[in-house]
Amino acid sequence: MDTPAFFYAVEGVDGCGKTGIVKHLAEHLNQGSARAIMTREPGGTAQGEQIRALILSGSDDSWDQNSELLLMTAARVEHVRRVILPALAAGTSVVSDRYVGSTIAYQGAGRGMPEDFIRYLHRVAVGDVWPDLVLVLDLDPVIGLARSKGRLAAAAIDEGRFETLDLAFHRRIRQSYLDQAAADPARHVVIDADGSPDAVRQRAIAALEEWRRSQS
Repeated sequence: MDTPAFFYAVEGVDGCGKTGIVKHLAEHLNQGSARAIMTREPGGTAQGEQIRALILSGSDDSWDQNSELLLMTAARVEHVRRVILPALAAGTSVVSDRYVGSTIAYQGAGRGMPEDFIRYLHRVAVGDVWPDLVLVLDLDPVIGLARSKGRLAAAAIDEGRFETLDLAFHRRIRQSYLDQAAADPARHVVIDADGSPDAVRQRAIAALEEWRRSQS
């Protein structure tokens, strides 16, 4: 019997270690009976990467919050249409570094835009495409911001627009993720992202495998 394909999203505050966990989860799935690809938002497609370069760089006043939301959604439309749905249709699981949960957290709780409008826009523009499982890497934003700013500076990457925002903004984001998980526990699992990279990796893989067993 073929292993079913699932859509996984990894969410969390900046600097929580999402990118590394996405890589580990995709590798773990590919070492077993599943096939999996890794991707990211904003990004995942040529169009999405262009939007990523626009929206994550520069000063925070580069975009109005409505423009920011629409750009994020436009990138997601292309991502779902060109990457996520074709992979799932071919029997390949998808592990994404961020998805709509980030929009609910950043543009919703962070910027103060209505969550019901964000969900409506997602439903109309993207369709009823939600992850089967969301792994929320929970970390104190103080720790995460220090990590993220250090990584960006070391690699000379101009993607630190959100890192320039105050700590209160990032605390609202963290709380939004926890609220999303509490509101939909069947689809979310919260993972303690404080600790060594290997410890967090083991927690994430264990959570993934526990969920996969529940689906069989």
